[in-house]
Amino acid sequence: MPTPSSLQIRQASARDAAGIAAVMELIVAERIHSAVDRAWTIDQEHRYLAALSPREAIHVAVDVAGHIVGFQSLDLWSPVLTSMAHVGQVGTFLLPEWRRRGVGHQLWQATEAFACNAEYRKLLIQVRASNLAAQAFYRRLGFKECGRFSLQVIVDGIADDEILMEFFLPD
Repeated sequence: MPTPSSLQIRQASARDAAGIAAVMELIVAERIHSAVDRAWTIDQEHRYLAALSPREAIHVAVDVAGHIVGFQSLDLWSPVLTSMAHVGQVGTFLLPEWRRRGVGHQLWQATEAFACNAEYRKLLIQVRASNLAAQAFYRRLGFKECGRFSLQVIVDGIADDEILMEFFLPD
């Protein structure tokens, strides 16, 4: 297995749609880690990537063969309320064999730098309550739990809460 140090971390473009869609397809098939219960098609992912504002980004982790092994998204929390323009929403998605190997942290370094340059002040993440590993990952990054959405997710008839976590960027 290649090491995380051999990965390239870069900002995604529309040409990465197929690789990102493939990662999401595997994660959605697991049915346990994410509230996302249906992966987008390559075309849907392509349109989404092409429509990102200059303050939004997806960073991808690419192995030496050019395959995307994970990604981290940064979106505006509310694209319509200027009163919340300082708040972003993060999501991290890694292929199972690349979890717990430092890839998420490498992606976070790129996302955090982008967020600072894009003048965000606060980042949020919603994590399924049953996904203790993801909660621990975000705590290690400095996120703090700040709320809970009860019965927020129902996947395959199984209800789960979502934990809301926040991270304040340095001024």
